[in-house]
Amino acid sequence: MKYDIVMFDFDGTLADSFPFFTSVFNEFARRYRFRTIEPHDVQRLRACSTREILVYVGLPGWKLPLVARRFRAMMREAAGDIPLFHGVDAMLQDLAQRGAQLAVVTSNSFANVKAVLGAENMARIAYFECGASLFGKTSRLARVLRKSGIDGNRALYIGDQAADPEAARAAGIDFGAVAWGYGEIESLKQYRPAQVFMSMREIGLLGVVQQA
Repeated sequence: MKYDIVMFDFDGTLADSFPFFTSVFNEFARRYRFRTIEPHDVQRLRACSTREILVYVGLPGWKLPLVARRFRAMMREAAGDIPLFHGVDAMLQDLAQRGAQLAVVTSNSFANVKAVLGAENMARIAYFECGASLFGKTSRLARVLRKSGIDGNRALYIGDQAADPEAARAAGIDFGAVAWGYGEIESLKQYRPAQVFMSMREIGLLGVVQQA
């Protein structure tokens, strides 16, 4: 399958922010009064959906925007210490040089995405849909398709959590699962992704339509 546009989740897909997330999670838990996570919980929770994790830690939905907003603010302060996964620069360059349009669709803020990606990578990406949304990522994926004029059957969304294949399916596009993110790859395979990537290099070799 060849794709005209490749869309990426950010945290856990391009940005190696999971260590930062785990380092501040319990601070949030104590501040907003939900359950802390112990080291032995982490691997099991990686196999859970976002909804299941929220239930486990006892975080009510009305508190989630407060926690997410604080997380984004703390990440902005620490952006210089949050790396991209090894190979992201070369992968984005490879796809762009072969004519793929690129997009980032994430609940993280545009400011954080810009700070972590850097100027060269930002220049390679045509569309950004960032920030929290009442309608989740599905509406943002659909918006990228409308802006680009590309049919959903020529698009791929690459991510690392259960919400990503759910959003891709609802938007009518293929999903690609990565093996290095927040979610556990065997759990993501249950969603029957069109593509499974075990390395960044495999994304760079993805079939794309050569643009005239």
